[in-house]
Amino acid sequence: MMADNREDLTWEEVITEHIIQDEWIDFRRSAYRLPDGNVFEPFYSFSRRDYVVIVASDCDGHYLCVRQFRQGIKEVTTEFPAGGLERSDGREYQYRGDVGGVSREAAISGTETAGAGTSEDALAAAKRELLEETGYLSSEWTHLLTIPSNATISDNFAHVYMAKNCRMAARQHLDETEFLHVELHTSQEIEELIRTGRFQQAVHVMAWLLAKRQSA
Repeated sequence: MMADNREDLTWEEVITEHIIQDEWIDFRRSAYRLPDGNVFEPFYSFSRRDYVVIVASDCDGHYLCVRQFRQGIKEVTTEFPAGGLERSDGREYQYRGDVGGVSREAAISGTETAGAGTSEDALAAAKRELLEETGYLSSEWTHLLTIPSNATISDNFAHVYMAKNCRMAARQHLDETEFLHVELHTSQEIEELIRTGRFQQAVHVMAWLLAKRQSA
């Protein structure tokens, strides 16, 4: 059965403690008043910057992937090119819970109009990240989806794009903490990587499924 849309399920944040708040992350401990009036804590959440994921294919139909170390699972992963939206204030996040924070609509559109700094346009970030990480360019871009990265504990969004007929245009231009190799994979190889648990980024797997549906 469909849920009753008249039912108020919103929680009210009544206490917020910023455990870590620097230029990289805002990690918070909060207390919430639940719909039944009870207050419960702790709930932990964090703010990081929005990011882009690009399902990119070259003129031969091979897909551009990168291999790099991911400290969360302490493994080298295969995934699509991706990266964060750069901010004018140099900070790595926008906490949308702040007064004057960014609306959901602004986040989904990939632009910000409030707060101390603004974010790079999402499509511009996708083009920049593809070029920096792989050296490839494309003139055929499709926005597939913008979705919360992890709605339970984080307020940032993933902007998912597809880029077709990519061509080599430059050498890689990596950040100081980026150490990655570019690989070309067929559609069948990516399907096998996903099936065998070797394509280990959930949003990237979602991006692949969206791209395949778009191309069908």
